[in-house]
Amino acid sequence: MADPKGFLTHDRELPPRRPVDVRIRDWREVYDDFPAERLTRQAARCMDCGIPFCHNGCPLGNLIPEWNDLVYRDDWREAIERLHATNNFPEFTGRLCPAPCEAACVLGINADPVAIKRVEVEIIDRAFAEGWVTPQPPLARTGKRVAVVGSGPAGLAAAQQLTRAGHDVVVFERADAIGGLLRYGIPEFKMEKRHIDRRMEQMAAEGTEFRTGVNVGVDVTAAELRAEFDAIVLAGGATAWRDLPAPGRDAEGVHQAMEYLPPANKGFGDSTVSARGKHVVVIGGGDTGADCIGTAIRQGAASVTQLEIMPMPPADRPGSQPWPTYPMLFKMESAHEELAELGGDRVYAVSTTEFVKDAEGRLAALRLVDVEGPATGFKPVPGTEREIPAQLVTLAMGFLGPEQGGLLSELAELSAGEFFDPRGNVARNKTYQTGVDGVFAAGDMGRGQSLIVWAIAEGRSAAAAVDEYLTGQTALPVAIPPTARPLV
Repeated sequence: MADPKGFLTHDRELPPRRPVDVRIRDWREVYDDFPAERLTRQAARCMDCGIPFCHNGCPLGNLIPEWNDLVYRDDWREAIERLHATNNFPEFTGRLCPAPCEAACVLGINADPVAIKRVEVEIIDRAFAEGWVTPQPPLARTGKRVAVVGSGPAGLAAAQQLTRAGHDVVVFERADAIGGLLRYGIPEFKMEKRHIDRRMEQMAAEGTEFRTGVNVGVDVTAAELRAEFDAIVLAGGATAWRDLPAPGRDAEGVHQAMEYLPPANKGFGDSTVSARGKHVVVIGGGDTGADCIGTAIRQGAASVTQLEIMPMPPADRPGSQPWPTYPMLFKMESAHEELAELGGDRVYAVSTTEFVKDAEGRLAALRLVDVEGPATGFKPVPGTEREIPAQLVTLAMGFLGPEQGGLLSELAELSAGEFFDPRGNVARNKTYQTGVDGVFAAGDMGRGQSLIVWAIAEGRSAAAAVDEYLTGQTALPVAIPPTARPLV
């Protein structure tokens, strides 16, 4: 512990966001630079606890006190070594993870927690800038071939680990570029895609092969994949979205978030589904909803309103969600800040009863009603019915599991047992293997909708299981078993 009084003498501090009226005119990341001396003070706040519960909050097992101490001591080269020891892609998690590690920080019991995410992202950005992130090709090849289906964080983590173990790895992606939802689901203002590109360059130099524009199960069958490869890792995510089957759902102008965000991300706002000049309503109060808000604002929406069926979360940790669990709190993301400054609204405890069409079948308005819940089953409140204008609605209500059909249906017919669990996810045993020999599942496809850190942890762990399956032993680390769950 470099500074035993750091947590007493320094307050939590994050870099400022660029002014709203400036940042909504571009698609760059919203944060200004954070001077190294200020970051050092943030690292000094880490108490080097006897039992660092941040480890329990993060499924990756990140060595947080160690690299905080190294940053304080200005040993950035060793800090990135300790960070990469448990996390293949800290540039992703440092920008996109909601930081359950910070919720579990011991300092957070009675003060603001350590700014773990900010230290993490500054370490990896410094490492790239200094040229310390270099390819790590294997010393020898095993001759075994592995197919990874899906190029999100779970698939990429599994691919990098398996390539470094000496296997010939091919990553299949149905989109036209690698990254999964990191590429086209996450807006540029949250994470610029150059961060993906430079990591792909490293992985390609290590020997990982990428095949884009290939929809496995359509362009390539499961049988063809099994014939060509010694093992398969399913990492296609939980992309089956939740719908809202209210009257008028078929109105022109109602889109799922993942029908709206990818075209906008490809064209930086120049999209076939544009919010320009329209009254936009985002249904869903989570991170995807915030992504839709920020995108619609940058596209030039006339107004933006966000609806959430749940009550407004508390600002402080409630007694029902004690430390070190991850609490559901009211958040002011950058998109919410933009919404507030531009006169938009976030409406809680409200349900959509109808999508109202005009004479041409286009969306014209939404009919809403306040609800009590969730204990009452979201019972409508009489007398609160109303209508708001809407020409574009994005549904950002989460995901139900993997898309069943195609590849998964074909594999299910080959499975020795139940291929899907009761929630519709791909069932795995304790080694991440499905009911089909040599076929493994990692990330949201097996876990269900989750966080990026859980996806990377599962990708790393599944890679170790595949390596052992192929060679009889493994030196790859196992972050978590498939049965691991967040602190509750």
